[in-house]
Amino acid sequence: MNPPPDLVATLARARQQHLLAFWTRLDEPAQRAFAAQLEAVDWPLVEQMQRLAAGDGHGRKPPVDLSAAITPPCLRLGDASNRIPPANAIRRGSEALGAGQIGAILVAGGQGTRLGCHGPKGLCTIGPVSKANLFEVLFGKLVAVRRRYGRDVPLAIMTSSATDAETRSFLADHACCGLAPDRVFVFRQHDLPALDAATGTLLLDGPGHLALAPDGHGGMLVALAEAGGLDWFGSQGVEHVVSFQVDNPLAMPLAAEFLGYHLLSSADFSTQVVRKQAPGERVGVVVDCDGRHRVVEYSDLPADRAAERLPDGRLRFHAGSIAVHAFAKAFLDRVAARHDSLPLHLASKAVPFLDASGSRVVPPVPNAIKFERFIFDLMPLAQRVCVVEIEASEGFAPLKNPTGAASDTVEHVHGAMVSHARRLLAKAGVTVADGVDVELAANRIIDETDIAGLLEAGTLLEKPVVVGG
Repeated sequence: MNPPPDLVATLARARQQHLLAFWTRLDEPAQRAFAAQLEAVDWPLVEQMQRLAAGDGHGRKPPVDLSAAITPPCLRLGDASNRIPPANAIRRGSEALGAGQIGAILVAGGQGTRLGCHGPKGLCTIGPVSKANLFEVLFGKLVAVRRRYGRDVPLAIMTSSATDAETRSFLADHACCGLAPDRVFVFRQHDLPALDAATGTLLLDGPGHLALAPDGHGGMLVALAEAGGLDWFGSQGVEHVVSFQVDNPLAMPLAAEFLGYHLLSSADFSTQVVRKQAPGERVGVVVDCDGRHRVVEYSDLPADRAAERLPDGRLRFHAGSIAVHAFAKAFLDRVAARHDSLPLHLASKAVPFLDASGSRVVPPVPNAIKFERFIFDLMPLAQRVCVVEIEASEGFAPLKNPTGAASDTVEHVHGAMVSHARRLLAKAGVTVADGVDVELAANRIIDETDIAGLLEAGTLLEKPVVVGG
């Protein structure tokens, strides 16, 4: 079977004829699959990527003038000095949850390979006592919200080409971990091809397959809209949507107080931040520049700027972004209709590829450029942004690194989960013996009020236990 003539012509126009160099090595089914993959490539987008890689600035975000930027005012969870009293926020957020107006998006396209977990990162074991995986913990949080407020939170789960099949299989095999199946919507983010850094041409990672990578958490906007997810949320009565990452088992995107601040601020876009303590912490920061909020990635924050401090000792740029957001659905509908809402970001990476002879090369140094989009780039398009500061110990324990790393390992996350459980138990009057690991059942316990219904004040826990499990 010869390559389709139209495909040959398309590749010639794009100067990518080398992609067919190993066509004759493929059997007919593989040829058809490869032709379909090539025909699905967005070639105008590839041209934009090539211009970006060449450094001509087309489509590149202008640099932020950090000399004029400030950290915007932040509301703090539980702070009586907030411009909106915490009690008012809790009441308003609870009303919205009870009315079924809140939906959620879980960003779950990542793999757990670096963590020693095969398959989706959501399948990585994380419960310090229960041995529950990330999916079970995070889905359980939505079950707990339903228990308290009497309404489901419709959940959209963004997968990737690497995690889609296993995620769907897990949901089917585990009855959506207690979530109503008709309130779960799975959609897949797009892949983008990698470019050879020297030539700007596309790379092959096999004789009949392009070297591809997911298009970042910002890919959720286009993918959700194309899959009908925004309309699905609308059909469920959702008016506001939160998003959060699969690698953070302490994430609290559905905290009533956070939602209340978002709603009472009439915000298009709200975001949770933690107080950045050291200049070298690898988190982006939320800044206000010329009246527009945006996130400056840690790699784009010069060391001298990152180290600047305010008179009270805080870092000048201290609002660390943790990828927990809330959006007005009307805002998402509006920006999804724009082709330029989310710019491309590029990074140099070491990408395995086939050389001219067809041999697979695993480069020891970066040889390619990968591209992705970031959802926080929607922030400057919002008319109103609400920034809510939380305690990292209460809502941020990301699992990113393998055992032995300096931070964000499974051991660090276990410690954070146990410490969080101990604090909530103490608030409910429950004591935990020294050195004893405890865990809170995610599908039963939101805060200490749920614990009070399970354990009497004065209880002493002397053995490892999942409270509410």
